[in-house]
Amino acid sequence: MPQELAEDNISITRKRLIFRSWHRGTREIDLLLGKFAEAHIPQFDAEQLAAYDRFLNNSDPDIFNWITGQEPVPPSEDNAVVARLLAFFKTVS
Repeated sequence: MPQELAEDNISITRKRLIFRSWHRGTREIDLLLGKFAEAHIPQFDAEQLAAYDRFLNNSDPDIFNWITGQEPVPPSEDNAVVARLLAFFKTVS
């Protein structure tokens, strides 16, 4: 039973993060993060989900600048999930 509860929690977290990615407030960021979230979040483990959740707490202008390379990603956000996000946009551009 505890395993099922953990899987339910992860499933809910995945759905919540995908929703948050598509509903940021800035249409450009909605499109960028929404596409990434749908492509990658279903495979993320709990640690990756937590890192992405923390990443979403940043402002849209900051995220846009990092994705477009206008500013470097700060050390506090430099992790494997953000690296995957940046690589995703390099391949779809």
